[in-house]
Amino acid sequence: MNDFTSSFWSWFIIVIVIASFAAIFWLIHWTTKGKPTKTAEGKVETMGHVWDGNLEEYNNPLPRWWLIMFYITLFFGVAYLVLYPGLGAFDGVLGWTQEKQYQEEIDRAEETYGAIYNKYLKEDIASLVNNKEAITIGERFFSTYCTTCHGSDARGVRGYPNLRDNDWLYGGSPEKIRETITNGRQGAMPAWEESLGHEGVFQVTQYVKSLSGREVDSVVAHKGKQIYEKNCAVCHGAEGKGNQQIGAPNLTDNIWLYGGSQKQISDSIAKGRTGVMPAHKEFLGEAKIHLLTAYVYGLSVDENIDE
Repeated sequence: MNDFTSSFWSWFIIVIVIASFAAIFWLIHWTTKGKPTKTAEGKVETMGHVWDGNLEEYNNPLPRWWLIMFYITLFFGVAYLVLYPGLGAFDGVLGWTQEKQYQEEIDRAEETYGAIYNKYLKEDIASLVNNKEAITIGERFFSTYCTTCHGSDARGVRGYPNLRDNDWLYGGSPEKIRETITNGRQGAMPAWEESLGHEGVFQVTQYVKSLSGREVDSVVAHKGKQIYEKNCAVCHGAEGKGNQQIGAPNLTDNIWLYGGSQKQISDSIAKGRTGVMPAHKEFLGEAKIHLLTAYVYGLSVDENIDE
């Protein structure tokens, strides 16, 4: 498959490639034909280049083996362009594509390892948490696909949730975790600076901080509460405990996805936030997601037991 918007560009590339190969063939043939030129004394003519006083460059043709290597390289290039994509829109005789090769490798892997993963599909997530072999497989999936965002210890970084603290934006049940991994999530916090103004943002920030029991200016926080009830309660709830149906975080637990300092909370309110969890349904498949869900679910279970 090619991305050309016009057949002109395909032919443009084809003509340049073929002309380049023809020119290289001609150049090699032209520069290597004939025999060495000799002087009247019967010596091979030099090119006039001298190094270190007595090291001269002779006008000799390339060694035969070297010349053959040039031709082999050129014929290899021609064969490659016949078999594989490279000549404009021509797909090659073999019809190779990177997508096709990727799918073939995935199919071979599924044929080899699919049975290992599929045998756990009938087991309940809660019971798999105690299955050492299943959790080990799930941990490997997590290390491969999830650590870039959530960290190798699954404790997250700013903007990416901690998966060990049992504080869930969309719910921490096995079903909800599997739903999140399968379909992904897209959260959005609108920007309020334009409608609230700098002072309004400051007042709401003070009130939000007070929800988690932190010391604030009570007069400012009271004004912020009025703004909160009018604009923020619809998502975060009247008491600030959030709404897992829409991914609105709990503001009373002092756990902050983007940081809990005065400035960080203020930035979240003023500028808004956008978070995306990619869907893994097509990429991983049901069996792998089942095992990955068990591992992630087990992280918060283990954390609660440790506490």
